[in-house]
Amino acid sequence: MTARWVVDEVAPKRDLSIIWQPISLLFKNEPPVDSPYYESTATTHKMLRVMEAVRAKGQESEVFDLYWEFGTRIHHDGDRDFDLKEALVNVGLDEAHSAAAEDDSWDAVIRERMDEGLALVGTDVGTPIIAWDRKDGERVGLFGPVITRVPKGEDSLKLWDAMITMGDIEGFWELKKTRTERPEFGERPT
Repeated sequence: MTARWVVDEVAPKRDLSIIWQPISLLFKNEPPVDSPYYESTATTHKMLRVMEAVRAKGQESEVFDLYWEFGTRIHHDGDRDFDLKEALVNVGLDEAHSAAAEDDSWDAVIRERMDEGLALVGTDVGTPIIAWDRKDGERVGLFGPVITRVPKGEDSLKLWDAMITMGDIEGFWELKKTRTERPEFGERPT
């Protein structure tokens, strides 16, 4: 939901240049192999490997297209077992990138990129993490916002501007309230 908010509502109105970075919940949460959570985190970790293989070929802009394709299949179609080759071809990428899913040599770059984000916000958070350079040039990041629907129009920009303002304040750390509803993913992106 946060990605849809930033891409659909904020980026066009705030002239943002976005670089998508991985965060592996397999690495972050280290679920035991026999836990019900392990399989889903291992599956999405393999998707991160494929995304990093795409990035390594100089296809940074396609990383988002692939991220969007993966997310649409998972969240809109309810499919976590889709064919990675098919997803790659669907966004115009070489299906050969799918081999990266089983190649653990991609794990070092995933961990390095993930650790850069966590260094900005701490390890007691999850995803999403948004990072930017403050007016004084310091790189900062915040966990969140965790949203269940994409705010529209002016509300969307108010939320963005408030987040940037909070991140610019020395000594600001956290806002929180308990989530009481599931995400509303809306229409399937085309």
